[in-house]
Amino acid sequence: MVDVIYRLGQASAQEVRDGLSDPPSYSAVRATLKILEDKGVLAHEDRDGRYVYRPVVPAGKAKSSAMKRLLDTFFGGSHADAVAALLGTPDATFSKPELDRLSAMIEEAKKKGKP
Repeated sequence: MVDVIYRLGQASAQEVRDGLSDPPSYSAVRATLKILEDKGVLAHEDRDGRYVYRPVVPAGKAKSSAMKRLLDTFFGGSHADAVAALLGTPDATFSKPELDRLSAMIEEAKKKGKP
């Protein structure tokens, strides 16, 4: 849901719901937005009786935080296990430029002595 707000810059609950491919109920969207606001990710202002939400945390920081939680929760903090899971997904497809980019990143990590 928050990705819709980052993409739009700001949005009401209905606009968030409209931006989702398989949206939950309107009340579920509002409840989730409230939770995100309580966590300090979003803020709202009242515009003519409807709440319009905007991100408080910069997108890069939010992505970093979400990735850390994902790594810790599902992969025991292991970046290698997360990458292996992504590469091992049956429907994973990569273009030549994407594979070249990944290879370059791995080579750079090796040069820096990262395990």
